[in-house]
Amino acid sequence: MKDLDVTKMSKDELNAKILELRKELIKLNAQTATGTTPKNPMQIRTTKKNIARLMTALRGKE
Repeated sequence: MKDLDVTKMSKDELNAKILELRKELIKLNAQTATGTTPKNPMQIRTTKKNIARLMTALRGKE
């Protein structure tokens, strides 16, 4: 996710995207907890970073 994409989003879009990514993160964490490996092991880390980017952008718009 690029910074340019994030800055063009509205607050509602940012909140929706954060919610979507959090649901995805829950699924990935559940996969690792049950012992199955996700398709891409780096996906958990990138999802966390994307959530942080979106939250930072949301704080900047306040």
